[in-house]
Amino acid sequence: MHARGGITVGRVDNRKRPREFLASCRRVEFPTGLSLRGASWRHRLDLDPAPDFVLALLGRPPMGAPWPCRWVRWPDFGLPASTDAAVLAVREVVERGREERVAVLCGSGVGRTGSALALVAALTGVPVEEAIGWVRRHYHPRAVETPWQRRWVVATASELSGP
Repeated sequence: MHARGGITVGRVDNRKRPREFLASCRRVEFPTGLSLRGASWRHRLDLDPAPDFVLALLGRPPMGAPWPCRWVRWPDFGLPASTDAAVLAVREVVERGREERVAVLCGSGVGRTGSALALVAALTGVPVEEAIGWVRRHYHPRAVETPWQRRWVVATASELSGP
């Protein structure tokens, strides 16, 4: 980070944010009865009970995952490197979540996790135009943090739901 004309420019380091900013492990119950957990990768060891499967939405491959894990390259505050890979992973989360304890994690547990959970919401019966608001009410008020994440959720969910 550096100052330019009195304005600080650069990325925010979430490791320096208070813990309250980070999403503690939260259980989300979808309209179909599907139950998933969302959380911060940094606090993954706080997950109790331990998940059977984790979807890790991170810019780098996850290190130190003590459970089965699928990684989708998704940089902080950005979009997935591959929408196809993200959709495939979200569908796997929905399928596995019917029988297993599944968690969706990103760095802070807010933007990327919220985006994936909004896509799950759309796939499980929440109207596309309401999916982001639904996740903000049921998971975290700042879920799906950036304008491009919001556009990605709407476009991808619309594509998946068809005409």
